Amino acid sequence: MSSLVQALRAAFDTRRPLLDELQQQDTDCYRLFHGSQEGAAGLTVDRYGPQLMVQSFHRSLDAQALQSIHDEATDFLGQPLQFIYNDRSQSNSRIDRSDQAHQPEGEALEEQVAHEWGLRYRIRGRHSGQDPLLFLDLRNARGWVKQHSAGKSMLNLFSYTCGVGLCAAAGGATDIWNVDFAERNLAVGRENSELNPSLPPMQFVHSDYFPAIRQLAGLPVSARRGRALPDYPRLAQRQFDLVLLDPPAWARSAFGTVDLLRDYQSLLKPALLATAENGVLICCNNLAKVSMDDWRNQVLRCAEKAGRPVREWQVLAPAADFPSRDGLAPLKTLILRL
Repeated sequence: MSSLVQALRAAFDTRRPLLDELQQQDTDCYRLFHGSQEGAAGLTVDRYGPQLMVQSFHRSLDAQALQSIHDEATDFLGQPLQFIYNDRSQSNSRIDRSDQAHQPEGEALEEQVAHEWGLRYRIRGRHSGQDPLLFLDLRNARGWVKQHSAGKSMLNLFSYTCGVGLCAAAGGATDIWNVDFAERNLAVGRENSELNPSLPPMQFVHSDYFPAIRQLAGLPVSARRGRALPDYPRLAQRQFDLVLLDPPAWARSAFGTVDLLRDYQSLLKPALLATAENGVLICCNNLAKVSMDDWRNQVLRCAEKAGRPVREWQVLAPAADFPSRDGLAPLKTLILRL
């Protein structure tokens, strides 16, 4: 038995209780193999509804390895899924270079529907990103929002394809704003809303984070030094009962720089000000090199300085399909009650 097959079987065995739980939740999106922590660094195996997606980030997989993954996953799940392999081991990891003999391009590009927390989501096995339009490691945060959003207003920042907003709608939120700089992300969010027609409608705000959140927080909008102020949608100052802040690790625009390592405070302060009194701010940091203790202390100090001290805080652990041997998971989520 190869070391890869041994690692796969061990990982699958640990997930049996989780899969029973997810089935009861009507969830068919989850990570089957988290290679960096389960014996094969640079390899992930994910299920997205009808698709089984394998991605390699350090080295390409040969046909024998791919067949082993396919066979082991099919045996474990008890059903065959559409197999997709994305080789992202070269310099630009957003470009797939897999041998098309292993994956017909048409199948990888097909749009499918998957389920999480009883909701329907648009997925696509191959596009310009590294996931099929739904970040699996944020599942517990989406579930928390669904459980705690009844009668609340919701601001979903860096909303991507609006999964958090969709969960807020399913949980009974009354006013939901999804803010993202990429129109293509919001377009998928609109599709997700249409896939769940019984839910109330959401708002989609196509805007860079900085001008949107600074207007909502009642702060002036400015451009980076030496840049002219670009056009941006005008928004009135207001606060929300629930705010989710889930920024990328790093990004730069004419309005400012997103840098989770060096300057989380620039993102956090206006989000705090846009959270209502007795409201909840859920903030995330996905940098593995940042420890939870250091980041939490930074967040609490920033809230104090901003005049929005935290009454209570709670760590929301990642789902069990994203194990961490040292307990220092890359995605860190804090629930702050202001």
